[in-house]
Amino acid sequence: MNKQNVLFILGSGGHTAQMIELSKELKDKIKYIYVIQKNDKLSKNKIIFPGKIIYVNRPREIKDSKIKYLIKTTKLFFKALEIIKKHKIDVVISAGPGIAIPFSYAGKLLNKKIIFIESWSRVTKKSISGKLIYPIANLFFVQWKDNLKNYPKAKYCGRLK
Repeated sequence: MNKQNVLFILGSGGHTAQMIELSKELKDKIKYIYVIQKNDKLSKNKIIFPGKIIYVNRPREIKDSKIKYLIKTTKLFFKALEIIKKHKIDVVISAGPGIAIPFSYAGKLLNKKIIFIESWSRVTKKSISGKLIYPIANLFFVQWKDNLKNYPKAKYCGRLK
């Protein structure tokens, strides 16, 4: 049986930690492909299961205007389309860094499965990524029961350890 190509969206800090915890559950059942922001110096060293690592530009810097953010996000969306096609991605999975948004929408456009895990830091409030990805996600998980009020179709999975 062929393993599915799963694209993990890593992000600085907790986003990567959550994806690494999930990878421990999946072990060697899938083929790993990782997307990391170019300026993220730590995520690569946290990867447990080897896989292709793809670096992309961050779509937003604090100093960016809304117009600049929109332009950079649009560029990243088209880059995401290329990456998903080239690597024959079956599933896009993320715990919510900003780069997850264009990758999730690109994946949805290409009819790929979108799995989103609302960050463990979001106990009662929605993240921006969560708000934008919830309507298109095939599976949407929350790690706190209180967050089911915000996302009624989500599944409560408990916290990733």
